[in-house]
Order: sequence, then structure tokens, then C-alpha cells
Amino acid sequence: MTELRATLRLQFHADFTLDDAAARVDYFADLGISHIYASPLLKARPGSQHGYDVIDPTCVNPELGGEAALQRLAEALHRRNMGLIMDLVPNHMAVDHDNPWWRDVLLWGSRSAYANFFDINWHSHDRFLRGKVLLPILAEDYFSCLKAGSVRLTFVPLTGHFYICHGHHQLPVALPSYADILQGSADASLVRIADRCAALEDQFDAGRISHDIHQELAALARDGSEPAIAEAVSRFSNESPKHALALHELLERQHYRLASWRTANDDINWRRFFDVNELVALRAELPAVFEATHRKVFELIAAGWVDGLRIDHIDGLANPHRYCRRLRRRIERLRPHDHQSFTIHVEKILAEEEQLPDGWLVDGTTGYEFMNRVALLQHDPRGRDELAELWTSTTGRSADFREEARAARRQALAGSLAADFETLTQGLARLARCTLATRDITAGSIRRCLRALITHYPVYRTYSWVCGHSEQDRRLFEQAMAGAREELSSNDWPVLDQLQHWLGGDPLQVSPPGRKRAYQRRLLARFHQLTAPVAAKAVEDTAFYRSAILLSRNEVGSEPQRFSADPDWFHEQCRIQAERFPRGLLATASHDHKRGEDARARLAVVSEHAPWFAIQARFWSKLAEPLRSVVAGQPAPSPADELMLYQTLFAHWPLGLDPDSQQGCSDYAERVRQWQYKALREAKLHSSWAAPDHAYEQACIDFLDRLLTHRDGTELRRALAHAVALAACNGALNSLAQSLLRMTCPGVPDLYQGCEYWDFSMVDPDNRRAVDFDQRQQSLAHLSEPAELLRRWQDGHIKQWLIARTLRARASLPEVFSHGSYQPLRLQGRYADRLLAFCRRHADQSAIVLVPRLAAPLLRDSEQPFIPPQNWDDTLIDLPEIPLFSALTGAAVNSGPAVPVSELLHDVPVNLLVTAKPQETTP
Repeated sequence: MTELRATLRLQFHADFTLDDAAARVDYFADLGISHIYASPLLKARPGSQHGYDVIDPTCVNPELGGEAALQRLAEALHRRNMGLIMDLVPNHMAVDHDNPWWRDVLLWGSRSAYANFFDINWHSHDRFLRGKVLLPILAEDYFSCLKAGSVRLTFVPLTGHFYICHGHHQLPVALPSYADILQGSADASLVRIADRCAALEDQFDAGRISHDIHQELAALARDGSEPAIAEAVSRFSNESPKHALALHELLERQHYRLASWRTANDDINWRRFFDVNELVALRAELPAVFEATHRKVFELIAAGWVDGLRIDHIDGLANPHRYCRRLRRRIERLRPHDHQSFTIHVEKILAEEEQLPDGWLVDGTTGYEFMNRVALLQHDPRGRDELAELWTSTTGRSADFREEARAARRQALAGSLAADFETLTQGLARLARCTLATRDITAGSIRRCLRALITHYPVYRTYSWVCGHSEQDRRLFEQAMAGAREELSSNDWPVLDQLQHWLGGDPLQVSPPGRKRAYQRRLLARFHQLTAPVAAKAVEDTAFYRSAILLSRNEVGSEPQRFSADPDWFHEQCRIQAERFPRGLLATASHDHKRGEDARARLAVVSEHAPWFAIQARFWSKLAEPLRSVVAGQPAPSPADELMLYQTLFAHWPLGLDPDSQQGCSDYAERVRQWQYKALREAKLHSSWAAPDHAYEQACIDFLDRLLTHRDGTELRRALAHAVALAACNGALNSLAQSLLRMTCPGVPDLYQGCEYWDFSMVDPDNRRAVDFDQRQQSLAHLSEPAELLRRWQDGHIKQWLIARTLRARASLPEVFSHGSYQPLRLQGRYADRLLAFCRRHADQSAIVLVPRLAAPLLRDSEQPFIPPQNWDDTLIDLPEIPLFSALTGAAVNSGPAVPVSELLHDVPVNLLVTAKPQETTP
């Protein structure tokens, strides 16, 4: 198995299959990639564009080419000494008729073999839901749908099944209910089947009996009984109140309860993925579930087709520690000879100063924290106050992101996650009744204290379990306690202390053995599985769209309240990574990012020109006066939405887009329109997914269209394009620096599909658009010298050249980059604070990295993303006294103390120096 050196994330779907990827393997290898990092490959909902809506984990998705295509891709990769990392979704499955496990649960209820696979509360405190699954799928309230006939009973002659249908939903009818449908029919054969089905109330043999009855019904339908069946079905319709009542009584006998989609947040009795009604949570902590959901994956690993795993949403698991260790131990048995090369990465968002827990036996995270690390380095702290003042004075909203996040957490607990919150509250209330010391604690007081505790939780979740809290867990829980105590009155403090006893201590210490301990452990898991989605919904899906001091800080894995960081902090984080997770992934773009890596890099330039940008934003707002509308007496868009739109247009404006190009601006408007639609609803201020304000949304869309495509917006459009032109070179230099850091810092660089060129994408679906690999393959084969690439830098080929050259250097010095030490280098002179330099060393081999930062004073009016050498003035760097060559140009460079930076960055905007002269000067 090849060692992990560099990954390329690919998004697979029906329009980009495993065979499509196999045809590109040579290009990926020539670029320097060691492993393809694939989106989920198991069978997903038909037409899925991402693969996270799995419906059958026992087979490879046929829309991607199936298992045969996966084998072809694996063989193609192995021929180029490459590997495959597979994205695994252990947390949830799609709620879909094509999901056989979910269908079985709806058919047989709590008696289904899969009843415990899903996180369903079969013993709800609501008596109407006991033993049932709530299905909040109705477009209107239940009575209206029943009366209108949008809920109907149907029969499928080909298969012999009865279904309840509503829209695209097709729900199985329990076999005992077939007796209700067919009883009284004039067809004697149907009556016999009805009698057999009635007897099923007291027996259960799902597979054999279900198959026999459906086969028999299908045969009867073919042989002339279909009219009689149709007549039986007609008695359950909306043709009369009597028939509608019969349908209602039939529905009441199912193992599910139909309800309006609006009931989900309050009443749902099964855990979802976040608040998505189409995704049901799995209980991966149960051995039977673990085995069933991973069986095919283990087969693929044993066959040698999969060389690493990426675990989606690790925080959704009840016990990530146990899950990861179980997974690692199984892989050691499956691949005894090369298991050490097999990698496991977890998708985990780490808060500021939070570290991935020890002992999980994983290789690190998917790299969101590195995305944040580089962004902090490229933001000028001197711009923060000016931009914060612009935000507050323009919008009237707070510049403290933490205030927005806490408000959004409260909203999530009262809204989209209310049912999960109430389930935990009621569970803790029952726990309180178990002992005399806590029996007087009320559900109301628990509700208040629990809400305050979760509101102030500083991380997605902690990981206490049977082993108790780590020191990090204790510290983080104490932070939440301190915030909650400040919010609550002193009357609630004793209850808050009891919550700490139940949820913040060691379960082995705070409860005696037996059922109470198991119950408390289950509640503790529910607590952890609630804090994570609350954080995600509040921060990523709400506050990120409400607060915008600078949108380049509103990114997955980032904490916007921290605006910037200095090189010393960056170096320390890199040292920690080198020591703890040298094989952790380093990402600067992903399928989940809010804005592309180069859009963020351009927007970071604003922090260096904050007074200028504030003037521009106010000027743009004045030009926009005739473009706005008024909705409900308020301007549309609101000042906050308008300022966020300007930042978005500035960040993502395509290079070379002429503001007078009708077609180009119209195409751009279509892309931005998708972002704006999502942003308005995610913010949940003027509109939302649950209660859209169509008038306000349309007014905002009209504003965007007038700005980008109408004559009235010409002056504003030109002003925006001019501002982008002034910042574009600086942004591109930031991008090149970011790219080189991703490929040389401790960890494994992860390239997102298509990002070898400039990436100005917006949030999904924009960041998942098709990639023109033909164009990229052709340009890689015909790259020019760096001077020529810099002259035409807007085509993005300079970025591709940098990636190919750097990854070639990684391949030639594998030990340096996989196990090498990390040492900052000493800088001095006028612009020492505007250069980041460090050395990676292993044995007698070294690699030295030099990248500019906060480069506006050095670039000045340069028309290329390249600092003229003389602008470095007297800036010097101390290099080790060893022979050094540029891995980018092949040229020998001076080494030793006090080397002028102007010499090292004379021909290239960034540089990588190595101890061995590169064999070639072209990729």
C-alpha cells in the first residue's frame, strides 16, 4: 500500500462515476496525488448529488457503476501506486421507501428486526406515539390531507403490495391491515387472504409470510381479481365521510403516525441528522448495527480496494472513542500485513484551543482547523475595529459573534431541535425521581438550566462516558457552567449543580451499578448528541448568515470572534500537529465550505484595507438607493443582508468578468442568487425554511438582478468590479501562500476537486459544480515557466504549477514531510513580520518554506501576485548552512545567516527550498 502523501477529494454522482474517475487517474498521479478521497460510495437515494443519504449500506451505489466499477478504479489507482480513501456515513440513513431497513420498521414496527437499528423512542410520553414512528411528511395538517384525498390507499398489482401514498412518499401497509382492506370482498380468494392476515396479529414471521401473501395477491391480480381489489381500495378514500373515516381508522392501525411537516420540531420521536426529516439516526454503538452497516465496507477493505476511511460527523455517534477503536481493531485483523498504512480520519470541528481527544486510534481530522489556522494568519488585526464599526453602524447588529451564536442556540433549542431537547429534559426529570435527594427537582427547572448550559457550551460536544471526563472535558464543561450560572438566577443554581453531577462527572462515580447507571449513561449520550447539532445549526447554519464583520472568517471550522493570529501562534499549532497527528489532513476547501479558498483569500485582503473598504461599502450603498424595494415598511434587502451581499460579490467576482458583459453578469447573478436564497433562509431573521417570506426574498432577488443585469445597476456594478481589480493580485498572492502552506505544513495536504485552478465558489450547490478535468490535464502537460505563468496569472495555471511542483518535492522527500520536525526560522529587517518561514527536517534532509503574509505594503501597485524583489528592502532570513535549491525553479540559492529575502523571492512569489536539486524544471 502506498504511503499517504496527498489526497484529492472527488464528489461522485450519476454524472461523475467511478469509471469517470478511473479515466483521470493518470492526471491525478501526474499532479502528485497519492490517494483519491471519495465521497460516500454506498447505495444512496436515487439521484443523490452527494451520497450522504444512504439507503442501503450493503452494496456499492449502482449509479456510480457498482462494485465492478469500484474494482476498476482501485486497479487503475494501484497501477499508479495510488490508493483510495472512502467517506463512510455511520450516523444516519435516508428515510426513503427504497431503504429496506426503514421500510421493514414501518411495516412491522417495534417487532421489526431493524427496530433498534434506528434511534427511535418506542416508549414516548405521548400515548398517541407509543409503539409508533412519527412521520411528519404531510404538506398540510392531517385532517385537511385526509379530506382532500392527498393521503390515499393504493395497490400495486405487479408486487401485490398495498401502500399509503402522499406526494412522492410510498408507505407500506402492515400485513394485519390487509384483513381490514379485503374483508367483505365478494372474491373468496381475497377473503381467505384476509383471514390469514388477521391471524398475523399474534404471530411474526416477516420474511416468509410477507413474501407468500404478496406473491399470492400479485397472482390473483393477474388472474382477474384486480377489479375486486380496486373495489376494496375504493372504500378507503375521500369520496364520503364514511370512507375517509375508514381510511383514518386504517392509518391508526399502522406502526407509524402521519402528521404535518410542521409537527416535526416539537413531536418527532426519532433522532434525525441535525433537523433533517429525511435522515434518520443509526445506533452505531450497538454491535449488531455496527456489523450490519460496515459489512460491505469491511469486504472492500479486505479485498484491498479501500486504503483509508473518512468518518462523517464523528460527533453524532454515542461513543466516538469506542467506535474508532473498534474500527481500527477490525482493520488490523482485515489487513494484518499493511494495517499501519491504512488511515482513519474523522470529520470533526474543533473549537479554539480544543484538541482531538487522545486514544481514538485515528490519524487526525479532515483538516477544518487548518483552514482556520491559515485564514487567521492572513487577516490583519488592525482592520478588525474598523470593519466592526462598519458592521454595527450600518446594520445596528452586534459585532460580537458570540452574542449571535448564543441567540441562535436558544432559537434552535426552541425550534428545530425542540423535540430532542424535550426528550432529554423529560429523561432527566425521570432520573430525578429515582432518588429521594432529587425527587423535588421539576421538569421546568431542568428545562431552564439545561437550555442555559447548552447555550453556553463552548464546543460541539465533550466525550465523557464510562471512562469519565478528560481534563479537557472538565475544563470545557466548567466554561459552560460558568456561562449558565451567569445567565440563571441563584434559585436555579442547585439544579444546575445537579446537572453537572449527572452530565459533567464520571458516570461510574455518580450512580450505583444497574439499570439506573445504564439509564444515566443513555441520557449522557443523548446530551452529547444534542449539543453537537445545536452548535452546528446555531453557528454554521444561522449565525454565519447573521454576522459579517468579514465573511472570510465565517467558515466551517472557524470561530469568527477571533479575527486574526500572529506567526508565533501559527508555528505553535504546527508543532502540535507534527507531534500528535502528522498524518492528519490539511484542507483549505471542501464540499462543505461556505466560500471557496481563493474567495476567502481575496476577502482577507479587506482586513489590510479596512478604511478603504468602509468607504467603498458606504459608496456602494448610496449608489444602490434606486435599486432597493420596501417590504412591510422596511428596506429590502435589509442593511445587514445588503452588506453581506457586497462582501459576497467582492469575494466571488470572477476574474476577468467585465461589468458591462450582459451574459457574464447574468451567469454570475444566477450563481449568487442561489447563495442569497440560502443565506436569507439560514439567517432566520426575515425569512426561513419553515416560514419563508416570499415577498422579502423576491425583493432581495430583484435587487441582485437590478445590480448585476440592469442598466440601473451599471455604476454600482462597475464600482464593485473596480474594487475587485484593486485587490485581486493581493488575493491571488494570499492564495498561493495558502496553497504552499497546505502542502508543506505538518499533515497531509487535501486538494478539493478543481481547486488546482482558482476557486471562487460559493456554498453548495455552487461548490459542487462539474469540473473540467480535460482542461486541467492539458494545462498541466504544457505549463510554462513561472515568469510567463505570472504574466497571465488570471487563468489559474500558476496555482496548478505550484501544486504540481510542491507535491513532486513531497514525493522526493517523503520522510521530511511525513515525520520531519518543524522549526520557525529567524527573520529580521523592515518587513520581517510580513514573511512566514519555517524548516522541516529529518536526518540530513531539509525543506524550507517562505510565504508572504499581509503583503499589501509590499505589493503596492503590482499587476501580478508577485512582490518586486526590491520591495523587501533589508528583510533577512537565517538559513541553515547546507546546500539548498529551489524546488520550484531548480536554482541553487545562498544559505547561512542573514540571507536577503529579495534573493530567495526574486523569481517566484513563494518558495520551497530543499536539500536535493530537483531532477526536472517542468512538472
